[in-house]
Amino acid sequence: MTRAETIASWLKERATAAKAEGFVFGLSGGIDSAVVARLCQMATPGHVLGVMLPCHSQGQDEQDALLVAEAFQIPTARVDLGATFDALSATLDDALMKQHPRFKVDVVDIKQRLPRANIKPRLRMTSLYYIANALNYIVAGTGNKSEITLGYYTKYGDGGVDVLPIGGLLKSEVRALAREIGVPEPVITKPPTAGLWPGQTDEAEMGFSYEMLEQYLAGDTAVPANIAARIEALKAASDHKRALPPIAPV
Repeated sequence: MTRAETIASWLKERATAAKAEGFVFGLSGGIDSAVVARLCQMATPGHVLGVMLPCHSQGQDEQDALLVAEAFQIPTARVDLGATFDALSATLDDALMKQHPRFKVDVVDIKQRLPRANIKPRLRMTSLYYIANALNYIVAGTGNKSEITLGYYTKYGDGGVDVLPIGGLLKSEVRALAREIGVPEPVITKPPTAGLWPGQTDEAEMGFSYEMLEQYLAGDTAVPANIAARIEALKAASDHKRALPPIAPV
């Protein structure tokens, strides 16, 4: 079997074991979601749903998501989370300011920006689980091995899923698989982004390229020391994301 067929077979087994009829996934317009969409479709033909979840997102992302849906004839739903995000953010800010009068929202400082940005993937997770529960589907995540290694995802956001079809594939392997299964080329070549804020890209936020990360993971000693140290720091800081919550001894 090809790699795609192997993963699709595994997905079908997971759905059968869960007594689920199919899969739901976020269709973001990125390469990871496109690959997951096709793999899920291969696993349970006619029983998949790609959900577009814009939240003050770039218009091009939705166009690319539709391109993927059209290429593979995948049914879609659209849930605009912009107003929900605005209302929840305002309510949270108001509650904080009442308790901490000096609290101020700073959209420039990365430490201030992330808590607000992380609301988006958590709203998406909530939406996907509502739809999955309603249809007796499983939520398929779009995280790949490179992202999981670094903890480059939101805890209980895009990390809140039932299965990770490409969780064992590095970014370059996802790209190769995308070409193998016919993902549209514009989606394959666009810069990877989590879409947390305008202009945000994975590699700019990480501070190094996916290629350099893979070189480091392969044991390449030519990777600069400062990059190696940053990768190790990100891995250590995100250990909690890859483990179940600790239980206190009794």
